[in-house]
Amino acid sequence: MGNRVVREDFEWVYTEQPHTQRRKEILAKYPEIKTLMGPDPHLKWIVSGMVFMQLLACYLVKDLPWKWIFFWAYVFGGCINHSLTLAIHDISHNVAFGNKQARWNRWFAVFANLPIGIPYSASFKKYHIDHHRYLGGDSLDVDIPTDFEGWFFCTPLRKLLWLFLQPLFYSLRPLYVNPKAITRMEIFNALIQFSIDLIIYCLWGLKPVIYLIAGTILCLGFHPISGHFIAEHYMFLKGYETYSYYGPLNWLTFNVGYHMEHHDFPSIPGCRLPMVKKIAAEYYDNLPHHQSWIRVLWDFVFDDTIGPYSRVKRLCKLAEES
Repeated sequence: MGNRVVREDFEWVYTEQPHTQRRKEILAKYPEIKTLMGPDPHLKWIVSGMVFMQLLACYLVKDLPWKWIFFWAYVFGGCINHSLTLAIHDISHNVAFGNKQARWNRWFAVFANLPIGIPYSASFKKYHIDHHRYLGGDSLDVDIPTDFEGWFFCTPLRKLLWLFLQPLFYSLRPLYVNPKAITRMEIFNALIQFSIDLIIYCLWGLKPVIYLIAGTILCLGFHPISGHFIAEHYMFLKGYETYSYYGPLNWLTFNVGYHMEHHDFPSIPGCRLPMVKKIAAEYYDNLPHHQSWIRVLWDFVFDDTIGPYSRVKRLCKLAEES
């Protein structure tokens, strides 16, 4: 441990992101992968079931003691809410109804947002496009921590605190790094979300509302499923900026762990990403990947060479300038 060097800056690179070239190579060799693109016909039914499950849970928890509200929020409701944020991630790529029904996808994302308790889907859509187009882009990819985060959260205790505060940083960072005008869809998202929160409060009181919001905050912070935030793009090995995870939690997270495959083919829904890996196995089998999100969190906290600075950064031109 004494010979390890703590990072004091991001890993700056001056090359294009690797996904564009790999996508071209794979499609040239395996054109049948194009047949995997398009909507997932089951996604809307799975998401709808999760939304109604959480509404039922709101009724069931309305008379529980507060300690059990937070317990069930962490071990059950928050897991569903985190999974719904990842469904919204898929929906942002128009895989619920297809590219020709982009508006349907946006409104369905607002519906999927309801149990999360906080308006999220429209803002996520607005910034997530940049994450794919300008992966690692300085001042463009708001998934990358700020310099303050990299500088301050550099010890095990501080990194643990940073994991707890992840929801706060993810919501506030875009406003600092790359502020954008509020869209009409964001206003609708907020109005509908807060109206549903108010209806739940009027029907069953404060506890169900806290159950939903607390579950979201807790399970987007320090929680096994949240390991994917670190696993996806934090540089555990020099020179590799995207990593996949092939463990069992993919079953609960719409295969978000297949992250290299997702960045290579963002229009392929999560349910079909394992087929990408199977067809083009030689492109993925030898790349570094993760088998445990819990291990990812452990290494992030206790390995002094890994922290918020462990990200690849590059300078990107805006698409219209190129």
